[in-house]
Amino acid sequence: MKKIISILCLLLWTANAYSQTRFPIIPFPNKMVEGIGNFEFKTQLLVSLPVVFKPEIGILKSLFQEDFIQLIPSEKGKVVVKLNQKISNEGYTLDVNPDKITIQAATTTGCFYAFQTIRQLMKMDGLGNYTIPTCQIEDEPAFSWRAYMLDDAKNFQGKEVVEKILDQMALLKMNVFHWHLTEDSGWRIAIDKYPLLTQVGAWRDSTLLIGWKPDPKTGELKRQNTGWDTELRGGFYTKNDIREIVLYASKRHIQIVPEIDMPGHSIAAIAAYPWLSASGKQIKVSSKNIGVTDVALNIADEKVYEFIENVLGEVVELFPSKIIHIGGDEVKFDSWKNRKDVNEIMAKNNLKNFSDLHIYFSNRISKYLKSKGCRMMGWNEILGNIHEDKSEAKANLVLDHHTIIDYWRGDTLLFKQAIEQGYDVVYNKGSDTYLSLPIEVLTLSKSYHFSPIPKGISVDQKKQVLGLSVSMWGAITPKVLDVYQVTFPRIAAFAEVAWTREESKNYARFTEGVAKLKRHWDRKGIYYYEGTK
Repeated sequence: MKKIISILCLLLWTANAYSQTRFPIIPFPNKMVEGIGNFEFKTQLLVSLPVVFKPEIGILKSLFQEDFIQLIPSEKGKVVVKLNQKISNEGYTLDVNPDKITIQAATTTGCFYAFQTIRQLMKMDGLGNYTIPTCQIEDEPAFSWRAYMLDDAKNFQGKEVVEKILDQMALLKMNVFHWHLTEDSGWRIAIDKYPLLTQVGAWRDSTLLIGWKPDPKTGELKRQNTGWDTELRGGFYTKNDIREIVLYASKRHIQIVPEIDMPGHSIAAIAAYPWLSASGKQIKVSSKNIGVTDVALNIADEKVYEFIENVLGEVVELFPSKIIHIGGDEVKFDSWKNRKDVNEIMAKNNLKNFSDLHIYFSNRISKYLKSKGCRMMGWNEILGNIHEDKSEAKANLVLDHHTIIDYWRGDTLLFKQAIEQGYDVVYNKGSDTYLSLPIEVLTLSKSYHFSPIPKGISVDQKKQVLGLSVSMWGAITPKVLDVYQVTFPRIAAFAEVAWTREESKNYARFTEGVAKLKRHWDRKGIYYYEGTK
């Protein structure tokens, strides 16, 4: 019965797409010429691949099987994959004729993406045949960094949710999963050397609930406290969980960038090990899922650096991406003030203010990560030019230029300054990319129509804009249903912004593609926002 229902959903999905557009592809290819007619097949698709692409056959067979199609390797395949090393790393060409499909790619990633395009092009006709419209496609992404961030720290979601999101990212050709794993309100990754991080830090005894409500006077939607949940909440990922998810993602050509937040947003770690903080006081895991506190790691204490290096050493072993996000956002300097050891380390290193101290800390972490063959990434506060304390002077010390800047706050001028100073940057500004904003504010149309490239930068500087990230912050999404409804369908808009060049975008065509995706999400049990915003 379950299989019959799935087949009926598939028929509705493909029939709906056929009635609207022949090419419901998201993200849309950057160059495509439409043909006349279709390539047709029943339930088997014979594929001829060179040796270099044969590792892809396992995951491709699994993905096509979800649509009840057998992908069969064969020297007489009607789908022929060829190696073409002149094509870019993530690019591909797809030539669909009535009697044959030819794919060319330089890498397994390009090959994988070509098949994602085929998956979206497939339709079922009234005779039970699958059809793929004839066309010629030459495609490659506009940006190399096409990320989705899941905040798993504020509300633990679990492996099944993560894998479902990774599946949809792969279909949409998104290639970075930014995994926010630690926060004031939860620590979600097992660290062998410090078991209390998950025994204590992964659990909180209550939660302040957050939601969006209209202001009684203006009608404007504002984030408000909506009450308290007094249930024990928590959870964490074992190292085996992490390894399985990393492997799951890598098969789908997605790198995972873990975020271990420091030196602020560290209450969960301090609840487990109070000696990490500047105060040394015993505190509980925070019940507040949002906001800034005056609690921070004591970055004048060498034992704290030993702790961080031990934690990051275990993290690096789990994640092959070699990019580690250290957070660094919303740090209040109050707990560092009037401490003798802090004053001593500032005097010893000629640090003029607390902004310099923050950069001194970040540079030490960067140096350690470099020794492990990794690159540091952090929110744009680590540049030292924007702070929680507005009276604090800007930094004199310079952040390591090997750092990737994750720009999320402040005037766009700060984004341009980071580029001009030679940093690689990812655009992640809250007002443009945060899925925690209600869809009435960050609409599907607004999500689709923005660009991560600021005006007034040179062609060479544009290369430093790696791409964009869309962030699913967890304060307002305690349930899986909430995560899905704020993510879908807006994730599709951001996928197209990250892949498709401006001249190839078309919002009306995009919305037709979204209609097909919604039928796909129905089959996968993924809830989505059903309105027209």
